[in-house]
Amino acid sequence: MQPLDDEAWDAWSPHELGHRLREAVLPWYVAGGWALDVWHGRQTREHEDLEFAVIRNDADHFRAILNELDFFTVKNGTIEYLHPSADLPSDVWQLWGGDMRQGCWRVDMMMEPGTRDLWIYKHDQTIQMARPDAVRVGTTGIPYLAPINVMLFKAKHRREKDQIDFDLSRSKFSFDEKRRLAIWLDKLHPGHEWIANLQVS
Repeated sequence: MQPLDDEAWDAWSPHELGHRLREAVLPWYVAGGWALDVWHGRQTREHEDLEFAVIRNDADHFRAILNELDFFTVKNGTIEYLHPSADLPSDVWQLWGGDMRQGCWRVDMMMEPGTRDLWIYKHDQTIQMARPDAVRVGTTGIPYLAPINVMLFKAKHRREKDQIDFDLSRSKFSFDEKRRLAIWLDKLHPGHEWIANLQVS
């Protein structure tokens, strides 16, 4: 099966995804910019996709629930069809879910290396948090990645939208959240300009 064009996004909203995953028994959460908007309680900007994350070993559970979609592996710019009965390749950490009848992508399913009790940052597995601290639940019941964890991912690229997200979010961070994010950034991205914006002394 040929993949859709990589720009052919008509993503579900977090609410639409949450409705489809209402019977999921394993952890999942909205990630990326949408996670911040679940936290804010409103949509602050346009989102071209919908990222959600699951523990890597749980991916098949979510593929089965979202069986209305066809999943494709995404790695190094290459998109390849993954048959429903095929195992997830060991070197793949991202799947796009395509609604082939409508000709669009609906979700970007990211996989993380944690456990049901522990959240682990996949780009540096020394950064860990208890899962209840890393994953929150919005007022509508949607689980989402904690904002400082979202910003840790966004700090790497610091695109225009990432800067917008940071500027809108930082004033809402607690003292401890600012301190923790600054420590992470100093470790992974020394000299990052966000560090100065997080000064808590």
